[in-house]
Amino acid sequence: MMGPGETIAAIVLGGIVIGVLITLGTIFKRIMSYKEKQLGLTADSTAEKAAQYAAHVERLEARVRVLERIATDKGADLAMQIEDLRDARLDKVLLDGGKAA
Repeated sequence: MMGPGETIAAIVLGGIVIGVLITLGTIFKRIMSYKEKQLGLTADSTAEKAAQYAAHVERLEARVRVLERIATDKGADLAMQIEDLRDARLDKVLLDGGKAA
């Protein structure tokens, strides 16, 4: 059987262990919250970059389609399209304030 001093020491020791476990749990919870926020920011950044790349690829594909169409057309239609592209580029340069595209 334990005496009163040993019982008090066991209760104090148990309280200390419980306090340490609660503190470790709180620290773990905060670390996990921080990691979740980091992952969220990384995911947002990645999604934004993916959207930018997709838009860029879409523009390039449109340009390639135009070039393919021009390369396969013949005669006056080809010359007309080339002139239309030059006019469009000139209009864009003028609208952009003289900056070359």
